[in-house]
Amino acid sequence: MNTEILQFLEELKQNNNRAWFQDNKERYDALRQGFIDEVQELIGRISLFDPEVAGLEAKDCLFRIYRDIRFSPDKTPYKIHFAAYIAQGGRSSERSGYYIHLEPGNCMLSGGVWCPPPALLKKLRQDIYDHIEEFAAILEDPVFKTTFPVLEGEMLKRMPAGYPANSPYDYILKHKDFSVVAVKPDSFFCKKGWIEQAVDCYKLLLPFNRFLNYTVDDYQGRI
Repeated sequence: MNTEILQFLEELKQNNNRAWFQDNKERYDALRQGFIDEVQELIGRISLFDPEVAGLEAKDCLFRIYRDIRFSPDKTPYKIHFAAYIAQGGRSSERSGYYIHLEPGNCMLSGGVWCPPPALLKKLRQDIYDHIEEFAAILEDPVFKTTFPVLEGEMLKRMPAGYPANSPYDYILKHKDFSVVAVKPDSFFCKKGWIEQAVDCYKLLLPFNRFLNYTVDDYQGRI
């Protein structure tokens, strides 16, 4: 299925217009349903070690392929990837969860909190600082670091106000996102048994997600 998905996305990249998409709409619908089925299987497998995602519907985790072009200089109407975010609340959740992204030449598995609103970012940074050795130990665990090498996302040029400028953990505290990525070759998602291997990657995210979600839940008044 994923071989066909990636082939479709490669063709869409070369023909990103409504006429081509409409001519291939039935093909897209079939591939989307196949991806939904795969994400639903991932949810079931992940829920065995992270019960917080149990009961999620894959369709609520999938991102739309239609781009919002209202304020963008890029007027191409379609995204050139299939993606889903597995977390309580689905694709719009602020919680740390499990992300899958299929795009020719840019496939990945990921987790964490991406683009938190300013108030949540402030609280996450403070809680990380207050428990920095615990958080750093998660990131620096050899197995974790082999799969998810570094924190991703935008960083401040200087340490944020109120934090020591000479902190050895500035590479963490300057971040505006707390997310990690395992970049995968396209072939990873096209071979037999890829779901089991993806789940093995996601298992490594559990302590990372739990650390972040304690703060997110406190921020949202759930603790």
